[in-house]
Amino acid sequence: MKLPSGRLIHSRVVDDPGSALAAALDRELTGYAVLEPQETLLLAADARGVLTFADGVPVLAYHTETDRGGPPALADLAVPGPYRLELVSLPADVLADLHDTPALRVPPGMPAERLAGDHDLATRTRTRAPDDRVREAPGGESDGDDPAQQSAVEAFLEDEGKIEAIREQAREEARERAAEWDLDDVCE
Repeated sequence: MKLPSGRLIHSRVVDDPGSALAAALDRELTGYAVLEPQETLLLAADARGVLTFADGVPVLAYHTETDRGGPPALADLAVPGPYRLELVSLPADVLADLHDTPALRVPPGMPAERLAGDHDLATRTRTRAPDDRVREAPGGESDGDDPAQQSAVEAFLEDEGKIEAIREQAREEARERAAEWDLDDVCE
C-alpha cells in the first residue's frame, strides 16, 4: 500500500493500539495511522500496521510485512505493545481511491474490538460511522457475507510462523531473566 504524504498531527509511543483508535475518533481524523509494534522497534524489522480513517472511523487495514489487508491485517497487528504511533491528516479526496479497495476494508468497530478489546470504543465508532459503512451485526462481529472477513483471531491462530515467533521471543526473554537471576542451569 503506497500512502500519500500528509500532515503529521500526532507522534508518540503508546501501550496499545486502542490509544491510536481513540485519538483518531476524538480528532475526527481523515488520514491514516501507522503503528510499529515493539518487535519492529527492537529488532529493526519492517513490520508496520496501517489503518486509514474517514472522520475518525477506520476504513482500511494493511500490514506491511505480511502484505495482508482487511481483518487478517488486524490479526497480524495484534501483538503485545508498546507501539510507535503516527497519525497523519490528509484531505478526504486524496484517500478516495484508496478507500475504494474492498480487500483492505474493515467494519468500523472491528479494529477497536480486535486490537484493543475495547467494546465501548467499538460502539462509539459504530455510532459515528455513516449508515452505509456499518456492516457489523449486533455483538460486534462482521456480517459474515465476505469470507475474507474471517475473525482476526482465527487468522492469527492459522499463522504457525507467527505463533512460533512469539514462543521463541518468550523463550529468549525467559533465558535473559534466568541469567539476571543466576538461574542459567534451569533453562538448559
